[in-house]
Amino acid sequence: MYRVYEVTDLVRIPPNMFGEDINKVAEMILKDKYEAKLDKDLGLVIYVYDVKVDENGIIIPGDAAPYHGVRFKVLSFVPIQHEIVEGRVKDVINRGLFVDIGPLDAFVHISQTMDDDEIEFDDARGAIVGAKTRRFVERGDIVRARITNVSYSSPTGIPRIAMTMRQPYLGKLEWIHTK
Repeated sequence: MYRVYEVTDLVRIPPNMFGEDINKVAEMILKDKYEAKLDKDLGLVIYVYDVKVDENGIIIPGDAAPYHGVRFKVLSFVPIQHEIVEGRVKDVINRGLFVDIGPLDAFVHISQTMDDDEIEFDDARGAIVGAKTRRFVERGDIVRARITNVSYSSPTGIPRIAMTMRQPYLGKLEWIHTK
């Protein structure tokens, strides 16, 4: 789920940037600090915008740079357990599907791809196929799934997202539209 947050922070304006537009300098520093980073409170920050800088800064003894209060907005992505999302299948392996759900990828285990069918991985085709129904999911297909788990303890720091397509109105979109 995409969210917009209003955030306040302090920005150190380096002395070598004196004379430049303080709003542009602050925005550049905030973008470097927040964008494309995972924050435990904000989620995955995608974009920093609408930066408003307090023109009255403070100077800390021993540091020649002023610190200014800033108020700004961030657009972030926060995956929420039980949320229904749509995405494009990015990769198919013998264990399941990797689905692009925006700024992150999610994983659908092969056992969670179809209801009431024996599921097989067709290596030659690069698809997951239902043995009885002959339905298949391959790279590029659009699917609808429900987030079942979000783990923030991965070694990379990027959340791991697990999903299921085994419920009514979930699965490959063309399956849903033919019901």
